[in-house]
Amino acid sequence: MTIDDDEPRKKITHDIGQDLSLLSVNELEERIALLTAEIQRLRAAEVKKRASKDAADRFFKS
Repeated sequence: MTIDDDEPRKKITHDIGQDLSLLSVNELEERIALLTAEIQRLRAAEVKKRASKDAADRFFKS
């Protein structure tokens, strides 16, 4: 067992514009996956908001 096995894994975070030169390829891949998942979450929220707005617009125009 190594020391790393005992420690909980640090949560991956990413700050827009941060220096990427010190990150490994694996860390870059993890951040890309994180940001891709966040983009998908944002797009899903956008679709729901648009549907609600469109329904309200139709209701109030009738």
